[in-house]
Order: sequence, then C-alpha cells, then structure tokens
Amino acid sequence: MDDPILTIEERESINAGRWFSTLSPSLRHDILRCAYVKRFKDGELIAARGESPEEWIACARGAVRVSSTSITGKQITLTYVEPGIWFGDVAIFDGDRRTHDACAHGETTILCVARADFKKILALHVELYEALLRLHARRIRQLFGLVEDLNTLPLRARLAKQLLHLARSYGVPSLSNAAELRIGLQLAQEELAQLLGASRQRVNQELKSMERDEVIRIEPGGLVICDRDALLRITEADNC
Repeated sequence: MDDPILTIEERESINAGRWFSTLSPSLRHDILRCAYVKRFKDGELIAARGESPEEWIACARGAVRVSSTSITGKQITLTYVEPGIWFGDVAIFDGDRRTHDACAHGETTILCVARADFKKILALHVELYEALLRLHARRIRQLFGLVEDLNTLPLRARLAKQLLHLARSYGVPSLSNAAELRIGLQLAQEELAQLLGASRQRVNQELKSMERDEVIRIEPGGLVICDRDALLRITEADNC
C-alpha cells in the first residue's frame, strides 16, 4: 500500500528524529528529495532475512518489529523501531544479506532511499559518513548497555527501564489524568517478555506487582504509566 506523500505528522516525525535533525539542511534536503513512501498494514513484511539490501529505511509512523527465528521456528522480537529512526544502512555498507525480518507493527509508514541513491548521497556529502559513524556508535553503546543490564539488573529494574523507554517513544497523555501516560504501542506480554529476555509468566508477575504499587495500570488496550517517578526510582535503586 504505497502513497507518495508523507502526512504532516509523519514528516514531523522524520524531521524531529534525534539523529536526522542534527544533519545539515542541504543533506536533509537531498535525502528527502530521493526518498519515497511505503505504507504497510499490521503484520506485513517490510524486509526479510536473507534478502539483498536494496533500501535505507526510516520509520515515519507506527513501529517496525525486528525479529529473528529460533532453531525451533519461533519468532523472537529483538526490538521495535520507532518513528524518526533510520535503519538498514549496515547491510548496504558491508554488502551482506539482511540479518533479520522487519514487519509492520500496527499501521506503519516508512520512508525509503534506494541503495543507489544512498551511495550517491554519500559521494556528495562527506558529512554523512561521520553522521553514520555517530549513529553506529550510539547503537553499539545501547547494545552494550542492554547486555550489561541483562547480566546485572533484576527483571523488575529492566522492566521499569523498558517501560520508561516505551513511554518516551510512544507515550500519549491521558485525557482523564494529565499525570498519566498511556503507552501507544500495543504489545502482548509475550512480546514485552522477549524484549527483556524473560518468560511471560515472570513479566506478568512483575507487572501485577507494579500495578498493586500503583506505578502502572494494566488495561485491555495496553499499559498506563501512573507514576513515572516511581519507575525511575526502581531503576536507580537497582543500579546502586
């Protein structure tokens, strides 16, 4: 389902991206000039593991679920790419196949730059090389942080950190209580558990414990952050 034009909200998500917004106006212009829009329904495949990398991609709306398949055939969620984030450049650089599946999570819009155009932009803008190095350095730091958390923090603290991240990326102010944030990204508890490297049962126990402490509220439509400061205290207490 393609549409050649980004909506105002989608364009704002791209322009406000933490990395993209640091680029020079001329570089941003050339990237957007070459880019084209694709729209996907929930669950549709955006890119498959083993494919040749033909596009550099940014999420403009919704989320991109990045997953791998275990030896038993089970799909395991590794991360969700949020609006404003670019990905797919590593495979273009090293010329190897894509390492993971990428699917739309909810109604999703992506912005794509063809591999040939990506290389032309690199040739015209040396700035992009340094910018991509910064982007990859940030990814490596995040990866090391995740590995460290997995080995040093209890599940409750990892869950609190993940909920804070989801609230920053997908938080929607509650209409009934300005102090609350509803997480707009709807995740099944199994998907949340996969992000944390834990079982669904253990994550469910921690969520119910946080709900009893009035830190969060579990609703049919998703999770509501009732006390963001309490989540911060959980992460800080377990980092001491």
